[in-house]
Amino acid sequence: MKRLLLVLILVSVPSLFVGVGDLSFSSLIANDSHAWQLLITSRIPRLLAVLLSGAGLSIAGLIMQQISQNRFAAPSTSGTIECAMLGYVLSLVLFGDGHQLWLIFLISMLGTLVFVWFIQSIQFKNAIFVPLIGIIFGNVVDSCATFLAYKYDAVQNLSAWTVANFANILQGDFELLYIAIPIAILSYLFAARISAVGMGKDFAVNLGLNYHQVLIIGVCLVSIMAASVVMIVGQLPFLGLIVPNIVSYFYGDNLRKNIPRTAIFGSLIVLLCDLVGRVIIFPYEVPISMIISILGGFVFILLIVKGTRHAG
Repeated sequence: MKRLLLVLILVSVPSLFVGVGDLSFSSLIANDSHAWQLLITSRIPRLLAVLLSGAGLSIAGLIMQQISQNRFAAPSTSGTIECAMLGYVLSLVLFGDGHQLWLIFLISMLGTLVFVWFIQSIQFKNAIFVPLIGIIFGNVVDSCATFLAYKYDAVQNLSAWTVANFANILQGDFELLYIAIPIAILSYLFAARISAVGMGKDFAVNLGLNYHQVLIIGVCLVSIMAASVVMIVGQLPFLGLIVPNIVSYFYGDNLRKNIPRTAIFGSLIVLLCDLVGRVIIFPYEVPISMIISILGGFVFILLIVKGTRHAG
């Protein structure tokens, strides 16, 4: 883990000086006011947003996979992102713009509560059904959001909002992503209980755990993190899927030990993809969601092929 952290630091520092705006180490040493303003208002907030969103969404994916004992589950399988999209459309319809973050977050959390009510109402013994219910629920909400977007001519706005891009992150725009820190801490504290829940209801109850309580806590942690990232950054496809699988492949399945590793590796993946997006057609930027989709799709195919070979 120390090596991963060192690599992350070594990549993070040079990333501060990559961009259209002229910023160099020598200008900072010379106390150039423009350079310092660019660093403080744009480059540092962008770096922090990259690191926090990468770490938070990767941990959310790790928790969802542990809860469901399904390596192909992801934060998006709780319906929260679709609820955030619905909240954004309602913000456009009711207020004329999509800047009402409180409304987006409120709809996301209300949708999460509905999802939690679903999984409480259905008496199943295996949490593998959690992402399946989430996919169905998410598709229903997504259809409602798309219908409203078509009705009020907001389809283009919705499509642009969901595409992840760190280019517009400035000081004061990303602070909600700090929620990744308490999410990581709570995940670490509840790691043993979440792992037990993933083994099934009977196993968890035999250990003296409140199965539904721990399940709800895990789902809420995933949903809050996913909603925060999509509100500030947009969708980062495959991230919560591929990072936990890569970490598990190299380090095993100990949830408590894998939480910090997943956070660091997720941050590193997003940072590298963001750097590629910044330099590949410089001075223009490729949205990071496109870079992660290509990488995630490739890794996803490898995971499927690997699983098929093991099954054979």
